[in-house]
Amino acid sequence: MATNLALDNSLLDLALQVGGYKSKKDTVNAALKEFIEKHKQREIIELFGQFPADDDYDYKKGR
Repeated sequence: MATNLALDNSLLDLALQVGGYKSKKDTVNAALKEFIEKHKQREIIELFGQFPADDDYDYKKGR
């Protein structure tokens, strides 16, 4: 799918350099993937403490 975007070339060039990617397309795709993963992690972090603890769980038994 061809898409025309007005991107900040200095940011794109810096991301290309820092990430060590071969093309601008690879750089943008990696940035989008990282963005999505980061937001999914935030959703998971927000769930911490919202589930009841299992009082019968023995963490020593699994060792």
